[in-house]
Amino acid sequence: MSEEATLDDFAEEQREGNNEAIEAVLESSVKSSLDETSVGKIPEDWIATRLENIAEETEYGLTESAEDYDPDKPRYIRTQDFDDFGGLKEDSRASLSHEKAKDGMLEKGDMLFARSGSVGASLGKTYLYDSDDGDCCFGGYSIRHQLQDAGLNHKYISEYTLSDRYWDWVRRRAKTTAQSNINTGEYGSLLLPIPPLPEQRKIATVLYTVDRAIENAEEIDVQLQRVKKGATQKLFTYGLNNEDTQSHHIGDFPQGWEFDKVSNLAEIERGNTPRTSHDEYYGGDLAWVTPDDLSDLNEEGNGKYISDSGRKLTPEGVESSSLTVVEPDSVMFTSRSYGIGRTAICTVPAATNQGITAFECGESLDTEFFYYYFNYIMDYVVSISGGSTFPEISKSATGNIDVPVPRIEEQKEIASLLSQFDEQILHNREVTSQLKRLKRGLMQDFLSGTVRTTDTNIEVPDEIAQHG
Repeated sequence: MSEEATLDDFAEEQREGNNEAIEAVLESSVKSSLDETSVGKIPEDWIATRLENIAEETEYGLTESAEDYDPDKPRYIRTQDFDDFGGLKEDSRASLSHEKAKDGMLEKGDMLFARSGSVGASLGKTYLYDSDDGDCCFGGYSIRHQLQDAGLNHKYISEYTLSDRYWDWVRRRAKTTAQSNINTGEYGSLLLPIPPLPEQRKIATVLYTVDRAIENAEEIDVQLQRVKKGATQKLFTYGLNNEDTQSHHIGDFPQGWEFDKVSNLAEIERGNTPRTSHDEYYGGDLAWVTPDDLSDLNEEGNGKYISDSGRKLTPEGVESSSLTVVEPDSVMFTSRSYGIGRTAICTVPAATNQGITAFECGESLDTEFFYYYFNYIMDYVVSISGGSTFPEISKSATGNIDVPVPRIEEQKEIASLLSQFDEQILHNREVTSQLKRLKRGLMQDFLSGTVRTTDTNIEVPDEIAQHG
């Protein structure tokens, strides 16, 4: 720009450059409710285009069997290797020989779409090739789309495929087929919202930055879990004072710890289900805990305590099945069927169904210590289950489990140490959830054009700029 040029001239040059870039993308119109699902209403200076319009080539992957990972060979990308951010998992790797891989090598601009499987678990997931991943080839359950360079930032397209709009489209498209499968033509019909190129880069930058924060938080969770597991192992093996160990059929424990049976240390209760045909048995005030209640809490990341239940009982419901109401501060354990092994400490009076065993600990057994111990030996607990129809641990078998009983003060201190890990894990998961909510909100705003980045000073990093 010359010294005599005005700011208006510069702005006009920028607009013309943006128009030239976006004109390189073939525009498409909304023709169906599926199109409305994936795009919605967009700003006037955006266009909508179909994936088939911006894919210069499409190709199914190789059908070779994966080989053990070898860093000197091309990495063999399978849909199970896709992470949740448009990249690859670090702990899932395989290779192919150079000869087998040669017809499926990935290049800059290649984006893989998983074409089969369960929605979210594999079907619909994507991977944008990054040269930092090294030499890569791809497997047959993916479809490669070679995205055009002109007018596109490929990282923006990748970020779009992580959005709720995209996943709504995938779910609706998957329902139109007999099996969960989306083929090349169906993926090609995906309508995409395309802003001017500079805006694509800025949107991708913001979303990518949040992705990295989420990835870091999830990695912290993995590390905290690993450290907690190691601390639990050490505390139950050596105690607080690094004692010599004694061998027991469950494992090694501190030499000075004595053992007793669960039945001698706690009251054990097994619940029941009042007849579902009697409405007057349900809808009361008493928590009625089932395995689903423990499952839901664990999925939210806070499986240690339970203070509510999906359904509640009336006094008539309790009486109809002769249910015992267990006191607060009881350990609950899923003891039958294929969800066996989940635990929680109930903080309110509650009854349970027959899939839950509850323990009211006596004075010599600290509730939280028992909770951590029971989780520590869970592999052993599951191993003693029986049942011909489905796995189940009987009340008598549960009562016969050996429990170490150190001094109550030592029990409480061990439980306190392990609780600190749980508090850190819970806090980190809350941070992760907040970041994910932030990401969803930003996606909704940015990918619809409700919030524009055009006048925002956002520095585009190399990780984004290299993709267009």
